[in-house]
Amino acid sequence: MEISTLATYHCLAFVWYFFIAYSITHIKTEEQPSEVFLYGGQWKYLTVLNLVLQAVFYGVSFLADVLRLIKKLRCAKCVISSRDLLFSVLAFPVSTFVCISFWTLYTYNRELVYPKSLDGVIPLWLNHAMHTAVLPFALLEILALPHRYPAKKKGLILLGFVAFLYISWVLWIYSVTGEWVYPLFALFSPPGLAAFFAGSLAIIISFYNFGEFLNRMIWGQSKFFH
Repeated sequence: MEISTLATYHCLAFVWYFFIAYSITHIKTEEQPSEVFLYGGQWKYLTVLNLVLQAVFYGVSFLADVLRLIKKLRCAKCVISSRDLLFSVLAFPVSTFVCISFWTLYTYNRELVYPKSLDGVIPLWLNHAMHTAVLPFALLEILALPHRYPAKKKGLILLGFVAFLYISWVLWIYSVTGEWVYPLFALFSPPGLAAFFAGSLAIIISFYNFGEFLNRMIWGQSKFFH
């Protein structure tokens, strides 16, 4: 794909994610049902954090494209390294996890992750923008251009560290409010919850490996910008 075309795509994707993140974080609190408690605002939900992550990723990608267009190649290399690290370690695996885990649990029992009362607060299109469209965007990014993956150990350590931070944030919120971010967590005993978190980490690691596999299958090892 031509650099100018990539720049246009990344710019539009950035604007889209910024708009979606803005829309969800500016829902009036007085209109929220009781299931959505106020502590931590929207920043306790992985879905919302993923929207911000995607906006940052596409912003960095657009900057890399612009630097390449204006021939600032030395700066571009540094930004591209950041772009590829963001995509490989976080943007792709987290988007895939958000989409697949949400709709799996929603199909099983939506009250565990997205109570029906939210239908009157969050429009259907916004629900799909947050939970469905994120996966096609991630797959399109792999098709659009190659990304250099870090060494496997480094990538998994970074991913595991971010997962640990989010789990710690969820546990902290429970310790303060006595309520779980997602009703699903209330079903587990402490050992069961630990097993659930471990299983979720294993799943997101598998999505990391899947993204690396797709990138290598489509682009091989040599088609990278230097």
